[in-house]
Amino acid sequence: MIAARIIGHRGASSLAPENTLAAIRAGANAGVLWVEIDVRLLGDGTAVVHHDKTVDRCTDGTGLLSHYDRMSIRRLDAGRWFGDEFAGERIPLLPEALALIRDLGLGVNLELKATSRSAARRLGAVVVGELTTAVLPWEGVLVSSFEPAALEASRKQARSLLIGCIWSRLPRDWRQQAATLGAVSIHCNWRYLTERTAHAVKAAGFELYCYTVNNSSAFLPYWEWGVDGIFTDRPQDFLVSGPPTNGVGVGPVGRP
Repeated sequence: MIAARIIGHRGASSLAPENTLAAIRAGANAGVLWVEIDVRLLGDGTAVVHHDKTVDRCTDGTGLLSHYDRMSIRRLDAGRWFGDEFAGERIPLLPEALALIRDLGLGVNLELKATSRSAARRLGAVVVGELTTAVLPWEGVLVSSFEPAALEASRKQARSLLIGCIWSRLPRDWRQQAATLGAVSIHCNWRYLTERTAHAVKAAGFELYCYTVNNSSAFLPYWEWGVDGIFTDRPQDFLVSGPPTNGVGVGPVGRP
């Protein structure tokens, strides 16, 4: 398996404000071996950990993320909206997040998010540069995106990089697209996944990861289909000490 069966989504976003250093620490404290975080570019080309195109939902600021630069983004509080105990959390610069992930001994799935093809290309190149500087083991990094251009740019910069394709619903030509990009994994919305499609993905030689799974009992049948792992806001609900009654479970650290 490339990653772990249980991957903390945006860190562990039920336990701490999403995509912050606090959320990454919360995931590690909950027992995950891997976390997923989102990466975007600021207006000055700085890579930061943030999901939305705007800063409105998860900070005390307003406006497009692309209207901020490395200095101005540091003035925003990205924690108080979640709870007073997280007041002062910032939108992390990507190097800060990678350094923490390295120090905690975690693996990471970087989801690259961009609003245009040209921005996606820039983002892919920047991310690979930051990964190289962070001296993270390549086997502990999986780069994924809805944007093929971001994956193409990442692959061009680092031929050995592990790449995953994300779709909500798999398109008809998913095999061709994934093969062209050199992907090793397929990531999809679990609510649109069918048993037939899951078996097809596995038969084609790809690992299969589902997002965003927060109901452990509802997801039980999907493990039987061969799903390799999930992204969850609630890793604490899945990282149990023993398997569920149907025999499909995870150990205390998230491995199958």
